[in-house]
Formats: sequence, C-alpha cells, structure tokens
Amino acid sequence: MEKRVNRFINILFASLLSVSLWAQSDSIAVEQDSVPQSVVAQEKAPQIEYGLTRKTYEIAGIEVQGADSYEDFVLIGFSGLAVGDKIEVPGAQITKALKRFWKQGLFSNVKIKAKKIEGTKIWLIIELEQRPRISEVRFEGLKKSEREDLEIKSGIRQGSQMTPNVEDHAQTVIKKYFAEKGFHNAEVHIVQQPDPDHPGYVRVLVAVDKKVKTKVGKIYITGNHALTDRQINKAMKKTNDNDIVNLFRTKKFVTSEYEKDKQAVIEKYNEHGYRDAYIVADSVVPNPENPDRVDVYITVSEGDKYYVRSVKWVGNTLYPYELLDATLGVKPGDVYNLKTLNERLQTDDDAVSKLYTDRGYLFFNVEPVEVNVENDSIDFEMRIYEGKPATINEINIVGNTRVYEHVVRRELYTKPGQLYSQSDIMRSLRELAQMGHFDQEKLVPDIQPNPEDGTVDITYQLETKSSDQVEFSLGWGATGITGSIGFKFTNFAIQNLFNKKAYRIVPQGEGQTFAVNLRTNGIYSTSVSLSFLEPWLGGKRPNQLSASFFFYNQTGWSSRYQKAYQNLYNTYSNYYYYSGNSNYYQQLAEAEADKDKFIRQFGAAIGYGKRLRWPDDYFSFYVELGYTLFWMKDWPYLLITNGMAHNLALNLQLSRSSIDNPIYTRRGSQFIIGLKITPPWSLMSGKNYAELPASERYHLIEYHKWKLSGKVFTPLTRDGKLVLMTRAEFGYLGHFNQYAKSPFETYSMGGDGMAGYSSGYSTEYVALRGYSSGSLTPYDINNGRNLGYLYNKFTMELRYPITLEQNATIWVLGFLEAGNCFSDITYYNPFDLKRSAGVGVRIFLPMFGLLGVDWGWGFDQINGSKQYSGSQFHFVLGQDL
Repeated sequence: MEKRVNRFINILFASLLSVSLWAQSDSIAVEQDSVPQSVVAQEKAPQIEYGLTRKTYEIAGIEVQGADSYEDFVLIGFSGLAVGDKIEVPGAQITKALKRFWKQGLFSNVKIKAKKIEGTKIWLIIELEQRPRISEVRFEGLKKSEREDLEIKSGIRQGSQMTPNVEDHAQTVIKKYFAEKGFHNAEVHIVQQPDPDHPGYVRVLVAVDKKVKTKVGKIYITGNHALTDRQINKAMKKTNDNDIVNLFRTKKFVTSEYEKDKQAVIEKYNEHGYRDAYIVADSVVPNPENPDRVDVYITVSEGDKYYVRSVKWVGNTLYPYELLDATLGVKPGDVYNLKTLNERLQTDDDAVSKLYTDRGYLFFNVEPVEVNVENDSIDFEMRIYEGKPATINEINIVGNTRVYEHVVRRELYTKPGQLYSQSDIMRSLRELAQMGHFDQEKLVPDIQPNPEDGTVDITYQLETKSSDQVEFSLGWGATGITGSIGFKFTNFAIQNLFNKKAYRIVPQGEGQTFAVNLRTNGIYSTSVSLSFLEPWLGGKRPNQLSASFFFYNQTGWSSRYQKAYQNLYNTYSNYYYYSGNSNYYQQLAEAEADKDKFIRQFGAAIGYGKRLRWPDDYFSFYVELGYTLFWMKDWPYLLITNGMAHNLALNLQLSRSSIDNPIYTRRGSQFIIGLKITPPWSLMSGKNYAELPASERYHLIEYHKWKLSGKVFTPLTRDGKLVLMTRAEFGYLGHFNQYAKSPFETYSMGGDGMAGYSSGYSTEYVALRGYSSGSLTPYDINNGRNLGYLYNKFTMELRYPITLEQNATIWVLGFLEAGNCFSDITYYNPFDLKRSAGVGVRIFLPMFGLLGVDWGWGFDQINGSKQYSGSQFHFVLGQDL
C-alpha cells in the first residue's frame, strides 16, 4: 500500500513540472516565453517529462545570454559544463554550475534552460542577469583626505560592478576606518540610483555620518598597590582620561590602541620588577552621563616583586665574562627589569650584541634564560651563540639616479671582503645622509646573511632627492630696488665641462659644489661671488679642495644729496616730510650717485681639508689662504677715507662632527677650534704705529682671530624626533700692536645674524634672538665706532618635526639664549649676558634651502640705554641661528 502511495505522489509531481524546470530547484527549466523569438520561430522548446529515473544526456551545445560584458567561453568554462559532457537531468552537475555563478555575486539572476533535445543529446542555454556597474561614486560627510583614503580602501570604484559583497565590504571598511580615528558610532549609508544616461549602470552615493568622537570618560583601576593610578595612566600612551597629566594627550578611544596600552601596563609592571603581573579583567562601557564617552575598568594582579640574584654567561669565547658583565650593567641585587635587560643585550648603541656585530659576528645570538626562581630572586643564564665572523660578499646600491655610482661607493665604510660591522653600516648611512643627495628618512640597508657560507650581502636602498638651490629676491630701500639671484649646484662635475650628455643646466654627476650669486642695487652697489668645492680631491681619499672669489662695489652719494638728506632728518617735522614730498629726496638720490666716491673689495681664497684618523675619523683639519683688497675713494664711513687696505690671512680649523643628518639632526655633536691669522706686519716693519695716519696704519691689516664652538644634539624620545640642541660659542679678535688694532673682521651681535647694509669692514654678524640687529655691538672709544672684539653665546633649543618628507622638512622649536659682545678683553665678564627666549619654525625646501621665522623676547636692557628689548621677530634665510 505504501509503495502505491509513493508511486502516485511521484507521478503527480512529475506531471506538475512537466512543462518547466527552474534552476534553483536543482533541475533544467524550459519555458516557451523565455526562449528568444529567433529560436521559437525555428523550433519549439522540448517538453521534458520526469519519471522515476533520471535521464542521461550528452551536452551537444551551450549558449550564454544576458552577459555582454564577459566572453561566452569564459562563462561556459566557469560553469564547469562542456560540450561532450554527459549529465543527468535532473542532476548534481547543473546544481554545481548554478552555485558557482551565485557564489561570485556578479549576477542578480541565474537560469540554465534546455533549448533542444534530440535523442540522448541536449542543447543548453545559460541565462544571466548582470548586476549593474558603477558610473559615478560620490562621498558625503567626509574631509578631502578622508575621501581620498576611502576611495581606495572602500573598493567602490567607477566601472566596477556593484554587488552585495562590495557593499558589505565597503560598510565594514568605512566603519573600521573611522573607529580607528575614534568615531565608534559612525553610520554609513550606501544608496544606488539607476543612471538614466547609461543603462545597466548605477550612481552610488556613500553618505557617512561620523557622529562625535568617542572619548575616554574615566579610567578605573583596581588591584594596584605598587604602581599608582597616575603611573598606570601615564603608561597608557593612547588611552587617556581627563586627568591633568593627560592635558596634552589624546582622549579618543581606539580599540586597537587600547589593546596595545594594556600590554604597555604589563610592561611597566615588568620594569618595576613585577614579572608575574597580568590583567585579570577589563571592560569598556558607555558613560551613563555622556553617550559619546566610554569608561574603562581594569583589574590587575601585580604579583611579587623580583630581584636579580646572579648572572652567568655561557658560550662566550671571544670576550671574558668580566667585560660582558660591565657592558650589560645588570648587577646582583638589581630590580628585575626585562625591558632594560633586553635593551642592554640587543638594542642600545653600546649593547652586548654590538661588541660582537662590530667584530663581524653577524650570526651572534644571546638568550637570557631564568634558570632558577626562588622566592623573590632570579638566577639568569645568558646563553650565547657566537657563530663565525661573517664576510661581506656583495655591496649593492639601488635607487641612485642622481650621482655617479663611484661617488656613492667612496662614501661607504663597508667594502666587499671585509668583516661585517654594524658600526660601519651606521657610519655609511651617516655619510650618505651628509651628501645631501638622498632622502635621509628612507636610508634603510637591506642585510641578507648567508649562514651556509658565512657571508652577507648588503643593499643600500636610496631615494634620490634634489639638493640644488636657487635664490631670488627683490626689495625696496632708500636707494631704490635691490635684487639678488643665486644658484647652488651640489652635484657639479667639472670633469664633464666638455661632455654635453652630462649637462643638466650645468655638468653634473661628481658630487662637487658650485655656487654663483649676484646682488645689485643698480648703480649704487653690486656684488658677485663664485665658489667651488671638490669633496674628494683625486677621488681616492676624502680630501677636499675649495676655491672662491668675490667682488663688491658700492658707490657713494654726492655732497648735494648728503646735505639734502641730512636736512630731511634735521627738519623731522618739516611740511614736506609729512605731506609725502620726501619723494623728492628719493628722486634726488637716484640722480645723485657719485661714481668718484666708492669702496671696492676684491677677494679670493683657496683651501684644503683632510679627514683625520686620530683621535678618530670624525675629526678633520682645514687650512685656507685668503686675500681681500679694500679700495676706498672719498669714503667717509671708514677710518680709511682714501687708499687701499690688504687682508692676507691664513685660516686654520680643527673640527669634529658626528651629526647624523645635516638638515634635521637627531643625535651627534659638532666642535670647532679655529684660528685666522695675518702676518704681524707692525712687528716686522719697525715703524711707530702710534704716529702713523689711518691710511698707513691699516694699509696692511693684522690680527689673530680665534673661534671656539660646540653643538650637541640629544634625542629625548625613543623615536628620536624630540631633540634638545645645546650650543656654546666664543669668539675673540686679538691684535699684535695696540695701535694697529684692526677695525676689520670685528663682531656685530644681535638679531638674525644676516648682513644687511655694510660699509665695508668685513664684519662677522652673530645672531642673538630677542634683540634687534647689531643692537648688542659695543662702542669702541679708540675707533669711535660700534665694533665688537669678543663675544660669547649660549643656546638651548628644543626641536620637534612636523614633517620629514623629501619635498619639505618642517620643524618647530623653542629656545633659551644668552650672550654678549665686548669691545675689549679687559671688559669681558662671562656672567654679563643678555638673555632671551622664544619660539620659531624652520622649513627646508630642497630648491630654496633653509627658511624660517623666530619670535623672541629680550629680557635685558640694550647697551647704553634703559630700554628693554622686548618683542622681536627674526627671519632665517639659508642659515640656522
């Protein structure tokens, strides 16, 4: 009876589905109205009757309809069906083909139909409805930077298909993106609208409501006794509440940062000896009073405090344990501190590992093992694997497109065949940075050890940047327009003067420096300077050769103009002055240049520098012979009105520089001892200089000029960005004969240290922010002019970078400064200092060099007055203060 019932049900089911078979019901569908009209006209769709047994057919043909964006053979191959295959109807092969199409999400409807059946052969039609493509994407509620980020990350792109998977992925990515920025309640709505201009396409609107940032309301900590709430709060770098210690720290809540901060809390406990500390439980709950805030609850278990009882070294053959103990710096009785232990073993500049890597032991490894823990004491065993010294096999340079490769290689301290040395690699990176041709922030060596043969390959990955500079300026002064133009080429190649292929404005490739500068004020003043520097004379050793030349000419004013100009100031309240008719004097000046009154300077210098090997190879010695001719005619501004003065001087300088970067320096120091000296003409002549006129007394200029300076850069954070710069300077201009005391080469202190209008004394300008230019230069009663013969200066400057990108390096700074200038060494008082403080910003642009502005406040009275300096602004062009 039961078999008969089942037979009746099967016959009834087959009768109901004898006309069509839908794909999603695991069968083949044949519908008259779904077959193209061309097919219907030729033949009638087959009728399929289903019985108790499945029929097997051989596929004789497959067509694809409704997917114009894809090739038919691609879709047929994707279906898994092929002509010649034998399939059952209904059967699993059809079901699998359908699932493959649905799984991709590219189609909104999928059907597989039978077009024709002849005997045991069947012809199939795959009908597909494509999901629409995107013709336009528009984001709302976002900043420009956010939109640019999400256009890439969201996956919604013009021309691609809009599928449910794409929409879900975009929702997830956008919400995660803003959650990482602290917007945990952000809402995202993605709306599709058909594009009437492009059938089959949609316009997509992504509307984002970020809501308010989720911030930390309060952090509640329980279970802590060894560390205070404030200490734990401080250890959490990114998850901070409104405690006063977090005044300048972020208050937003970001889940990923919170997880890191929990680990930071455990590390802080470890630093204090609590090696077993862990977080028992934590929770983040909405603040009941403010839905935009969350409260954080953390329960800690501190455990016991541990101490180091002993340290034993195992496996060391190169160094004795006494040296390793001294280098490690961890002694019995010290509080257990895993962070310090690992730093002293591996990461510090003077860590134990560096002892080995500097001797070639690249494969060195040391593992601190707690071999015994008893009560509160731990016995450590430092298990060392020294390995064998590694030899450098290959040195590769990648990314250099600016200078010849031999120019780069000669700066490297690593050479093929040498033993590997970590210090040599760091020194090589420093020298590459000092060249100025590569982005220092992206100087990363790729070190590939080969343990099998005991060698190592080193690749220096460089990113070229331009360091050539151009200077152009226009100004307006009492004598009209002043302009200057200058060029500095830092990759000059004098060897390629006749090689046209090496020209890019000038011949380039050898890393030499060539600079030219022209400054003019029309008929009143003109200056021209040229300089050349070869850093590797001969190409084998870092011995530098420098040469420079300059010419300066300044024309005086006629007596008529000087008298008129003097009358202008003598009649300060004159009607013409206030009515604007002082332009008359300007016009008069332009017409009253007297070419018979002038001062001219001709100068040239040649120098030679050598890198020393003792006391270490950071030292260098430089010697320069320079000559300057001063020619004055009816020039009332100097002691010598008519005549010539000759300045022949030998400049000697011993310096040591270990800074890591010439632009934004993080660490290192610079020290200079300099002496510039002329022959003692007065002692050699036998003349009585007390009775000589100024034109003869200063005909041959004599002096000895000393300079001492030191500058130290100290990073205050582990990433090296926050830097403290401390500096001290001392300068002294001495004489061989008190009656031949030189008015040339003196000091002028105050302001930005940049030379403005000069009447020809070759004055050295010393910056002291917070005071106006030259205001701290003392009056010299012997010469009747403001001349400084001795100065000292002290600076503390805190720096932090805004951006260290190749196209612009920007940092802000705050400074404390003190200094003073004296007219004679007998008046020198090291405690008589003019003090100032202020803030500033620096911008280094490869094309224009260093630019900046400082605001300073001078706290002390200016020389010779009761007036305090107060607020001053200073501008920086080309040199740091």
